[in-house]
Amino acid sequence: LPGPPFTHQQTPRKMVYYGQTNCEQDTERYLDVVKYVFSAYKKEVPLIINTMGWVKGEGLLLLIDIIRLLSPSHVVQVDVYDWKTMAPLTPEHVHFSAGLHTKGKQQPRCERLGAGGMESWKCSEGEDTLAPQYKLLYVNPEFPRAGMAGEARVHSGILRDMSIVGYLGHLQSPDIGAVVPLHSLVPYQVVPFNAVALRIIHTDVAPSNIMYAVNASWVGLCCLQEEVRCQTDGPVLLTQTPICDCLGFGIVRGIDMEKKLYYILTPVLPENLRLVNCLLLGNIAIPNCVLVGQQGIDGEIPYVTSDYNYSI
Repeated sequence: LPGPPFTHQQTPRKMVYYGQTNCEQDTERYLDVVKYVFSAYKKEVPLIINTMGWVKGEGLLLLIDIIRLLSPSHVVQVDVYDWKTMAPLTPEHVHFSAGLHTKGKQQPRCERLGAGGMESWKCSEGEDTLAPQYKLLYVNPEFPRAGMAGEARVHSGILRDMSIVGYLGHLQSPDIGAVVPLHSLVPYQVVPFNAVALRIIHTDVAPSNIMYAVNASWVGLCCLQEEVRCQTDGPVLLTQTPICDCLGFGIVRGIDMEKKLYYILTPVLPENLRLVNCLLLGNIAIPNCVLVGQQGIDGEIPYVTSDYNYSI
């Protein structure tokens, strides 16, 4: 409400790094993440749940799952101008509709009984016919293009980049002056390799190439509940993506293979960094402007090339 998200970033009470810009490839983990984050809600204040804009096909089914899972008191549904996309999400509709991972209740079977010339109805016993108890607020906009997707994906990408740049802005001095480029900031050292676990969320990478993928990447700084243990002094590679607390984000500034340590730039406070024992790499890239706009570099910019071979 106060404006674009990058202008008023705050540290969340509970956060999980999902690592992708949409959840089409792993909706089950998305629901598990929603459950995990929602478990921290103590109901001491009202909670507004901002759902996704994916309301077609499986996206609509996933939305039904989320409504069924979170049991809201109100649902606000914004229709699209002059284009019917879906039926009103009434409590009855959600109750009887199957979601993507949850089943809807079956319509009750009723039998007509004759009793002394008067007809009555009796529903089959043992069937739950109670619909979710929430109030649907249906908003029907009256101006063109309201709710249309259009350039939403492009705009969301720009806003995401702005959020990352705004987050990295906390690395700068609060004094008004020249912006210090990232390569001139002093990073943290993570020693040794086996003090933290690694996991690439969105794709499979051969263990021999993990370090190439992690270097110069945007990572979630996470905290596994169990202690990270490894017999070797090499990197600890997780076989599955954990659902755990994310304490913030950083950039892997470099990797020293001889000293076996990571260099990480992050605005996360040192007292919280001590809790970090897992680095998660997702499908979120460092904005181009951060790499291309580095000042004080002569010649080629590290990790940036214009000589790109599209055949590979």
